[in-house]
Amino acid sequence: MNDETREKLKRWRSIPALERAGAHVRSLSSGDRVLFYLLAGLVCIASLSGLYALEQSLLVEVPTYGGTLVEGEIGSPRFINPLLAISDADRDLSSLTYAGLMGISGTGELVPVLAESYEASPDGKSYTFVLRENAKFSDGTPVDADDVVFTVQKAQDPALKSPRYADWSGVLVVAVDQRTVRFTLTKPYAPFLGLTTLGILPARLWRNLSDEEFPFSTLQANPVGAGPFKVADVSRGISGLIENVTLAANPYYVFGRPYLDRIRFNFYSRAGDLTNALIKGDIESAYDVAYKGALTAPYARVFGVFWNPSEKQVYARSEVRKALSLALDRRAIVDSIFGGYATAIMGPVPPGGSVRQAPVPALQNPTMAAAGVLEAAGWTYDGSDRVWKNTGIKQTLDGITLRTSNVPELKSVASAVKADWEKLGIPVTIELYESGDLSQNIIRPRKYEALLYGMVIGRDQDLYAFWDSHERNDPGLNIALYANKTVDALLANVRSSTDDAKRTNDLQKIEDIIAAEYPAAFIYAPDFTYAVPKDLSGVTLPQIIVPADRFATAASWYRSTDAVWPFFANRSR
Repeated sequence: MNDETREKLKRWRSIPALERAGAHVRSLSSGDRVLFYLLAGLVCIASLSGLYALEQSLLVEVPTYGGTLVEGEIGSPRFINPLLAISDADRDLSSLTYAGLMGISGTGELVPVLAESYEASPDGKSYTFVLRENAKFSDGTPVDADDVVFTVQKAQDPALKSPRYADWSGVLVVAVDQRTVRFTLTKPYAPFLGLTTLGILPARLWRNLSDEEFPFSTLQANPVGAGPFKVADVSRGISGLIENVTLAANPYYVFGRPYLDRIRFNFYSRAGDLTNALIKGDIESAYDVAYKGALTAPYARVFGVFWNPSEKQVYARSEVRKALSLALDRRAIVDSIFGGYATAIMGPVPPGGSVRQAPVPALQNPTMAAAGVLEAAGWTYDGSDRVWKNTGIKQTLDGITLRTSNVPELKSVASAVKADWEKLGIPVTIELYESGDLSQNIIRPRKYEALLYGMVIGRDQDLYAFWDSHERNDPGLNIALYANKTVDALLANVRSSTDDAKRTNDLQKIEDIIAAEYPAAFIYAPDFTYAVPKDLSGVTLPQIIVPADRFATAASWYRSTDAVWPFFANRSR
């Protein structure tokens, strides 16, 4: 230590104010000095605590990386592949491991994912997409236009028998350059953009597989996609079925690696086993289970009883259809069967979109209201024969055979419908069918007079297949055999218009017209329920088309947080 340094230290130690304070303390008695030091210590502690509290009040909490979510699900995946996915388990895993040009946001809007941008031609027949420069598959290789072309052309291959074949049939796809791809349609189709959520496959890994080899590739269970997660582990039971799949965060995801490190899926064969696993804590999350505090979202599905006037002429009478519809106590069905997890409806457009639902009448006595409609149209009731008669038109309403699928939910609804119609004095017989049998032998040949069934409506709310008059025969889905030229024109407009406001206006007219004509007794739209742990944040559910839509924001889900200064929070992902 040199002389200059010693002199500086000496001056520091001889600060007059500190010397006077020290002298004053030393002049105190021993007891007073102890008290002084205690008080000084308390002041220091209080000051530090105040500074800490001030700092904490200024810090903001932000998500950070870490944590695992254990999800339970019914069924077992077979094809973790967007071109072959046929089950909910397939679609769930495919949605997390693959990504499309577009995706859906937490509000249900279509947003670019692998695409950096897109442009539609003025005539609505051409869509051009530019890929992001950082778009990569989970193995680190880039996603290019050739991968998009290969995926779409493979979907169009009839020999592959992809469930997405009908979506892409007739669409021309070409690679303009390495990052640009163009789709050309034969005619304008407004819902087309939603099709581009199709997960993109790496052409280099799949190109040399024949159609016969495609479904059996090891890539079906160990996919290489561009989604937010990648498969880390697959466990099979002694039967060979997949029992567990563990997904790990994909560091190459275009929006940055997800916050969660892992999502583990445990698969169960029965709903009861799934519910018990959730109650016991073996799993932390599951959908479509009755669980207190579960998140809910509107399901894009409408259920009701669809009439077939060709099978029984009396259903061609508008007053008969109206009376049978009004006789149903929808709110009681929603409360008693679904515990409130559904919405009572009167029209064909599911809730959760921009269309205003046709109002459900608030009837104190639905039976009396229904009887009043029939009596006003000249119908009288013969209690001895349990039949409604209209002598003026020589028709009777003497019993209803209600056909539906043999599943618990629809069996319960069918029983409620039967009870309501029998209050009106109409005998009802319920016939239950297994799903495949109902589709092949009842719905396709239109062998029903009254069918309790559900329609799954796409996010684009394209109702053409369900209500256009040209779709009344198989393979069309117009199971009410409905025909209305005004509605036909509106359905065509909704399909072709790219003006969102005009599409909504036309959909509103469709909702109002069909609801007023009662071609079906619409009953309810179920809610999607999703039980998640309390410490899982960032979960936002859009309108649900398929259960996999619950993962729309999965890359942003988090269980761990950190406190940082606002400056750093604004710079975070």
